[in-house]
Amino acid sequence: MQFPQGKPPVGIIFDSAMGSRIDDALAMALIYGLDSKNEARMVSVSVSRSNISSASFSEAIGRFYAGAVSGDFGAIGRNLPVGLATDGRINGETPMLSVPLDKKDKEGKPVYAHGIHQLVDTAEVSALIRNAFTSQYDQNCIVVLAGPATNLVQTLRLPGVKDLISQKVRLLSIVAGDFGGGPAEFNIKADVAAARELLAEWPTQIIVAGAELGAQLKYPASSIESDFSYTQDHPVVDAYKAFRAMPYDAPAPGVAAVLAAIRPKESYFKMSPSGTIKVLDDGRTQFIASPTGKHQYLISDPEKKDAVQKVMIELVSAKPVPKAPRFRRNQKKDAVDPAKPAVLEVPPPPVKE
Repeated sequence: MQFPQGKPPVGIIFDSAMGSRIDDALAMALIYGLDSKNEARMVSVSVSRSNISSASFSEAIGRFYAGAVSGDFGAIGRNLPVGLATDGRINGETPMLSVPLDKKDKEGKPVYAHGIHQLVDTAEVSALIRNAFTSQYDQNCIVVLAGPATNLVQTLRLPGVKDLISQKVRLLSIVAGDFGGGPAEFNIKADVAAARELLAEWPTQIIVAGAELGAQLKYPASSIESDFSYTQDHPVVDAYKAFRAMPYDAPAPGVAAVLAAIRPKESYFKMSPSGTIKVLDDGRTQFIASPTGKHQYLISDPEKKDAVQKVMIELVSAKPVPKAPRFRRNQKKDAVDPAKPAVLEVPPPPVKE
């Protein structure tokens, strides 16, 4: 087996409440768009919505970007097991999940293949995320939280994980809160205790994309209608159309959280001063400026609004780019079964002298 030379692109650990809002699917598509440019790698996918469809649809998106458009399922290592929360805090079916998952081709087969049909087909979330941390090079991992803090807090509580995060993770980017004086935002309100614990105990820098930013940065319906013509079937397009009656422009704070985290040098957004984010009892968020604080929230920059939207559309609507396996393998021995997710193999990080 041959390992690639040098440090790979930054690894992304993505945790969402897939099915609660379409922005989660847009953010996931954007990560794969950056993956196609070798700017990032999706290394862990998990959901805090406790229903099988949430995990199934997340995996279906991964399979789509692994080569479904080109038919090249030989892109081994790009489709990941999906972690599923089992606490039942958020559950229930939603159209953005059920409509694409129920879509059939002319032969009556599912258009979007996935291998998750029952709980045993998913991964235990805390172990999945912890193991993803261990496989990353030092300071070469970014965590994107697009749902409640429940899953990350459970992982943070595991013995030794806090030190592991300090070693491996450069940044946590969260989609949560409202810093414009608005009401309690969904991801915070869904688990207030977990949000407080995460903000207090997470050891790295944290940036936050709030609801007020999403209200100013929206993914346009016109793009959904015109920019995905390379394929007749796209899971994110079908989910977008099912989420709400078209046409509508979807708030996209998750997209902002990904762009700001992976392309910080582009300065797509202004940043608040350093400080601390406090979660009130009713779920509202309050920012307290402090030079020693590790929290900042993103602020829309009017001068870059058009440029950000252009980049967002380009990456979300990018055609999947199938990639060859990262390592040479015995093709006969390791033949891929399309009914099962391929497991990501990551070389061990270098041993420090």
